[in-house]
Amino acid sequence: MTVVTLGVHIVDVLARPVESIPAGQDTHVLEQIRVTAAGTAAGTAVGLAALGVPVASMGAVGDDELGDLLFMIMERRGVDVSGLVRKAGEQTAASILPIRPDGGRPSFHVPGANLTLSVADVARERVVGAKVVHLGGMDVTWGLHDPAFFALLQEARAAGTIVTMDLLSNLPDLVRGARSFLPYVDYLLPNEEQALAMSGAGDVEKAARTLLAEGPAAVLVTLGAQGSLVADASGTARVPALDVPVVDTTGCGDAYCAGFVAGLVDGLDVAGSARLGTALAARVAGGLGSDAGLGGARELRDGR
Repeated sequence: MTVVTLGVHIVDVLARPVESIPAGQDTHVLEQIRVTAAGTAAGTAVGLAALGVPVASMGAVGDDELGDLLFMIMERRGVDVSGLVRKAGEQTAASILPIRPDGGRPSFHVPGANLTLSVADVARERVVGAKVVHLGGMDVTWGLHDPAFFALLQEARAAGTIVTMDLLSNLPDLVRGARSFLPYVDYLLPNEEQALAMSGAGDVEKAARTLLAEGPAAVLVTLGAQGSLVADASGTARVPALDVPVVDTTGCGDAYCAGFVAGLVDGLDVAGSARLGTALAARVAGGLGSDAGLGGARELRDGR
């Protein structure tokens, strides 16, 4: 595979528009309910496949019906799921997302099998053989906080593999814990809250520069409607968001990562890759779920 996404896999059940939770046994009739493959590894893999990038996803899922569903969805989207490990007795991670009319997304979440992912579940030859390895959610996959995994990343990078990393949570203790990965990462792609928590800085530009000093070649901080901030050795620059109607922001960060990684695969520079990520994220924001708007996404890559 050209790209391997490694980390968090989640089944999302999304409903919109949800203005309130019904009292008692009442029912609210909605416009739409969807089930998608999500999470910082699975969602990014689906985005990459939509862009026409050969991609395999690696992680841990349960041996339950939700796991069966996740396999089916990802395979239908064109992702190689042969590297996913089924964990006996574990539940596949899942979220229920009632999407508000303004696109806000509170969530109910079960971490499930993601918490059990370990170095023993990772196929060395896939990591070392990939052009890009995207680490998704190292803040919650504690079993990979292991010197053996860091050594594998070192080996892969020495062989020419590019390593990118995104985070899942906004919990300060978890995000700060993922800082230990920075010496083994080429490109870090947190959101604003994650960048501030990981760095301890008071503003996003200082946060990006602080994290940049710990190893990555570039830090790209997603800023929602304000676009993204790109920091590398040459300084910092802003990439504006596209002005599109927003239905649901679920998966926009994963789409940004997918577009960015696709840009790297195609030999684009950091700014060009960030623009491709921005364009894909805008498509996802216009529909419900992390795979919304991905039909025809290949044209973004072909027509950049």
